[in-house]
Amino acid sequence: MRWLVLYLRSRRAPAALALTAGCAVLMSALWAVASNSRDVGVPMVILTVLLMVAALTATLVSPDAELDRTAALPWAPRRAAHLLAAMLIVTGLLAVTLVTPARFSPALLVVRDAAGLLGLTALGAAVLSPARAWFVPLGWTLAALLYSRSESRLGQILTWQSQDPHSGPAAVAALVLAVGGLIVYALVGPPRRAAAEAAV
Repeated sequence: MRWLVLYLRSRRAPAALALTAGCAVLMSALWAVASNSRDVGVPMVILTVLLMVAALTATLVSPDAELDRTAALPWAPRRAAHLLAAMLIVTGLLAVTLVTPARFSPALLVVRDAAGLLGLTALGAAVLSPARAWFVPLGWTLAALLYSRSESRLGQILTWQSQDPHSGPAAVAALVLAVGGLIVYALVGPPRRAAAEAAV
């Protein structure tokens, strides 16, 4: 238990969790005030998932990578568990809204986009750094919302975030990103220079 507390504190998890929950509360309040419908619009559901994933990005690295390495622990399963916990946090917080005046649904859309965006962010954290990991998900998702295409299979893949929750190509694209990000981040972790950036 003590190890878990130290792990979460080293990754600034309390602040990230507060920011993630704050995003959900803020977006719910905005929708409840501005709309007469209880069901939140799809673009706002997608943006909320994106913001929550971005808020959790800071937890993907410790400010002291050298100290982590001295622990001589198998990091791959811990990193994988970290990403799975992030997935549960995003989907769990939005599942709570099903009993509030602003309902973030459908669940399939929330789960698909949370999984795909977390995988994409994890890939960015491993290749670039956690500080820059949210750039690609942000740009790709905004483009997918602005130029959503569903006429062709390629269009559904390229704009998977904004596709119908039952779209097969969009689900496959999200699954590939989710699994790819999980495997790469779990095995490789963030680059060494990322720790120095996180310490700033």
